[in-house]
Amino acid sequence: MFLNQEIIRKKRDGGVLSAQEIEFFVRGITTGGVTEGQIAALAMAVFFNDMNMDERVAFTLAMRDSGQVMEWRSMNLPGPVVDKHSTGGVGDVVSLMLGPMIAACGGFVPMISGRGLGHTGGTLDKFDSIPGYCTVPDPELFRTVVKDIGVAIIGQTAQLAPADKRFYSIRDTTATVESVAMITGSILSKKLSAGLDALVMDVKVGTGAFMPSYDKSVELAESIVSVGNGAGTRTSAILTEMNESLGPVAGNALEVRLAMDYLTGRSRPARLHEVTMALCAEMLILGGLAGTDTEARAKLQAALDSGEATERFSRMVAALGGPSDLVERPDAYLEKAPIVVEVPALQSGYASATDCRGLGLAVVSLGGGRRRPEDPIDFAVGLTGLAELGDEIAVGQPLAMVHARTLAGAQQAVREVQAAYQIGASRAQANPIIYRTIRP
Repeated sequence: MFLNQEIIRKKRDGGVLSAQEIEFFVRGITTGGVTEGQIAALAMAVFFNDMNMDERVAFTLAMRDSGQVMEWRSMNLPGPVVDKHSTGGVGDVVSLMLGPMIAACGGFVPMISGRGLGHTGGTLDKFDSIPGYCTVPDPELFRTVVKDIGVAIIGQTAQLAPADKRFYSIRDTTATVESVAMITGSILSKKLSAGLDALVMDVKVGTGAFMPSYDKSVELAESIVSVGNGAGTRTSAILTEMNESLGPVAGNALEVRLAMDYLTGRSRPARLHEVTMALCAEMLILGGLAGTDTEARAKLQAALDSGEATERFSRMVAALGGPSDLVERPDAYLEKAPIVVEVPALQSGYASATDCRGLGLAVVSLGGGRRRPEDPIDFAVGLTGLAELGDEIAVGQPLAMVHARTLAGAQQAVREVQAAYQIGASRAQANPIIYRTIRP
């Protein structure tokens, strides 16, 4: 029998908690056996004294096992159950293409996604902009869609990792979020509750990233890879660039359009394509569906060229309650903003840097993101045609197009986008799109 305060005292004094102590404490988070004050105290102790890898694995597994863990073996799926998770950014619409592309290559993707918070867009909000699409289907429908179509993208249900939900909200209000150990447990407990065989993590680096520096991003990626593999799921991580919007578009319905343009081949922006292909290829390799990167990319390209990936996207949308002809008739379903204005450049030169977080916040102030979890979202607003770093810019040339609900909102966003771009006299060195891949 353990005492909560003794577990807290041990961590406060820099001790190493046993798996049993961690399981006992985490169980109390869900059952109410641990008070809010005790959770906050343990979080602060971990924040200052950290957890070693064994503690992190035990913590992640205890959080995962605090609720339902999905099981796919009984369905005899003819391929691996795989997923990816991104730490979030601006214009990161990868999931919408990646799920259908992997499904078209023989994988099964039960993707449980989050909503946007702060400057980062959330995959769920993008799907909510599709009329009728149900992001919270009952578990049976979720399983059926994954089995029949190979991919279903839905929201976190109350049954999955409930300990994380309570623990995260307390960390959020007690200034203990920025602990790599606890972030690792939070991300992985939710993802691993989907019963995955393999997981690829997209960890962003740059001004639009969740982690403040390159070194912190690497630390998080290494922690997730170690702990994911320690918890029995093949896991690797790719560090990708987020010093500018990943796609030239940011905003919910606008990003759904971009995803469909990408799948059908109408438009495949280069940076977005590179990150999508790299993550998909890594998933195919980890899942045993391809032996090499070259083979994986050839399969993915074939899935795009044949229309099979687009077909999976359409079938998923229809199976979850959305329109069956969304790809063919986006204007019939996706809301459009009434006001569209250019953001004129105030000087000439080269786009040398962007405050990517600032661009994300411009979308939030248009109404396309949330300041608080309960805020409603305007799906139609956002930015398109974002100038890329290295582009030559003339005075008055548009840095982006603002899609707004009101004229005042549009004018405010124009100023925010202008402030987010730095125009330099010479063309800067391009940042790598992919910094490195971390494997077990």
